[in-house]
Amino acid sequence: LIAVIAMSTTQPQRSRTFNEVAAMPSRPADARVTYGAAPEQFGELRIPTGAGPHPVVVLIHGGCWRAEYDVTHIAPLATALAGDGWAVWAIEYRRVGSPGGGWPGTFLDVGAAIDHLRTLAQIHPLELSRVVVAGHSAGGHLALWSAARGLLPKDTPLATSDPLVPRGVVSIAGITDVAAYASSTGCGSAVVPLMGGAPDAVADRYAQASPVALVPSVPVQLIVGSADTIVPRAQADAFVKVAGVGATVRLVEGAGHFDLIAPDREAWSVLREAVHALLPPLGRD
Repeated sequence: LIAVIAMSTTQPQRSRTFNEVAAMPSRPADARVTYGAAPEQFGELRIPTGAGPHPVVVLIHGGCWRAEYDVTHIAPLATALAGDGWAVWAIEYRRVGSPGGGWPGTFLDVGAAIDHLRTLAQIHPLELSRVVVAGHSAGGHLALWSAARGLLPKDTPLATSDPLVPRGVVSIAGITDVAAYASSTGCGSAVVPLMGGAPDAVADRYAQASPVALVPSVPVQLIVGSADTIVPRAQADAFVKVAGVGATVRLVEGAGHFDLIAPDREAWSVLREAVHALLPPLGRD
């Protein structure tokens, strides 16, 4: 199913840049919580108003899986989501260029951070039966992977004994075919360092970590910008080919890569609709 959402004629034509999105207003997290001993093993929790328990959006930032891009640039989106009624657990994780980042540490951190919601729910009013995982760009790849990790054989490095299974995944300009995305330039140049080898050299790793090879069993919403020059629409299309009716593509006409995580752009309403499609208000399940 493909839903095409057209941008308004009042939408500015120039796409938002990374720095512009990172500089947008945000409120501090209500809690900064560690889930491991490494400096990058923490998350920022934002709680909406009201008594709760609150549905949860796990938010995974992108940045080509590289250490120079951290969780701070996703804070405006986390703030907007919390303002709309979701508790938001925006996670940090070891990345390429940081000790322990890449294979398998990056993946293990994402899984551990998501599973740490069980600990957070002992202190904060979180409703763990109503969790969605969302991620942007490289974070979209990790979001898709995290929802499928329970399918991994128990003897593989990324296997988790009791993974928390979300209601669904929202992939925002997410990378779905890691091998096809690998390149010598741009964001794709981080793929080989992330995986610890080229696709033909460590094919087993790509099979365990690429969403087109390890498809989540939960519904997936894929948000795509028609003007995205960093992650092409072909990545979403490749996932739909293997996922079938379990995936919905929402094409946002005129949106660039970072417009999709800018709360002041019309893509924000598309993201809200995607989350609501997976996690409707109580009484509408």
